[in-house]
Amino acid sequence: MRDETVDSPIEILLIEDNPGDAKLIGEILADAHPGVFALRHEARLSSALGSLDADVDIVLLDLSLPDSHGFDTFARVHAAASHLPIIVLTGLDDEELALRTLHQGAQDYLVKGLVDSRLLVRAIRYAIERKRLEQQQEDLIAQLKQALSEIKTLRGILPICASCKRIRDDRGYWRQVEAYVHEHTEAQFSHAVCPECLERLYPKAAGKKRERASNQEGEAQR
Repeated sequence: MRDETVDSPIEILLIEDNPGDAKLIGEILADAHPGVFALRHEARLSSALGSLDADVDIVLLDLSLPDSHGFDTFARVHAAASHLPIIVLTGLDDEELALRTLHQGAQDYLVKGLVDSRLLVRAIRYAIERKRLEQQQEDLIAQLKQALSEIKTLRGILPICASCKRIRDDRGYWRQVEAYVHEHTEAQFSHAVCPECLERLYPKAAGKKRERASNQEGEAQR
């Protein structure tokens, strides 16, 4: 895919068996924006498949080639380079075929004879941008799936001692609650004493705490 940070020509792979059409497309792009587009031309699908390297930014694809015809032409290119935006540029004015290629991943379907320089340049730019956004979305979804797979959860019934509150693990060992939960989740523990246990275990400290709270409340009311 194209590196937007580098100011370099947009590398286009044109797969077209008609020399006249290929020359016309090259002239259209050169006249519309000189130096912006770099066109590479292949006349057969077999040789084009070997040209789908990292330098290509977008593919302009005719569906009627000497060694491939119709939807199968698009399917083979898309299978070999699904990371690249593909614009079908063909003489086949077939709405059903157009919809099929678009549903399967083509960025656009243009019919020869109905395309001017403005439409072609705009289609190329839009196709590259849409593909870039699609890739970003796919990367984000992959990251979210990875994050979800790394989240540890506890499910089901956990045997817990009614007295000491230890948990029995899958191997039959009784473990401290915090040790078991830490092993099976991302939770971290900090220890404190709840008011009820403070009153039962440390009555003097609980009394001092109540006294401080009462004094603070009295000062606040003054």
